[in-house]
Amino acid sequence: FGATDFAPNEMAEGLINANPTVYATAVTKRDAIDAASLIFDDEEDREEISSDEVFELIRHLRDPEHPLSLEALRVVTVGGVAVDDPKNMVEVMFTPTVPHCSMATLIGLCIRVKLLRSLPRRFKVRIRVTPGSHASEEELNRQLNDKERVAAALENTHLLRVVNGQIVDTDP
Repeated sequence: FGATDFAPNEMAEGLINANPTVYATAVTKRDAIDAASLIFDDEEDREEISSDEVFELIRHLRDPEHPLSLEALRVVTVGGVAVDDPKNMVEVMFTPTVPHCSMATLIGLCIRVKLLRSLPRRFKVRIRVTPGSHASEEELNRQLNDKERVAAALENTHLLRVVNGQIVDTDP
């Protein structure tokens, strides 16, 4: 990931999607659960994790362009989250609001970082854009799932501040 992959300064030049469709957010059964129960840090008490729980962790992440959640823009949905607990796999598919969204890499990185910080280390996290939803789908999927590129991106202090800004105060 280079600094240009995320284009955080592009917001100052104008919005990519100036008028996104905003959807009502769902009230899920997870809304009634204590937020502390969704942070999984005790590996010895192995508790099965569901796709609803993973969705709850990412649904409130902020969109980089708009003061809205990824759920409100339908960038992430419950149906886009798959968990295979016995195989320690989590996969999240997200849909950018426009097919040429230059913020898609940043959105995917934010989802990855949030899950890496919240899920037990036993889980392998795979982030993908929904098939057919972005002009650079294959390249985005490669970038978002390349450990070295993600690690290098998170060494960039400016980029890390941007990611942290999208994640802060998003716990349910």
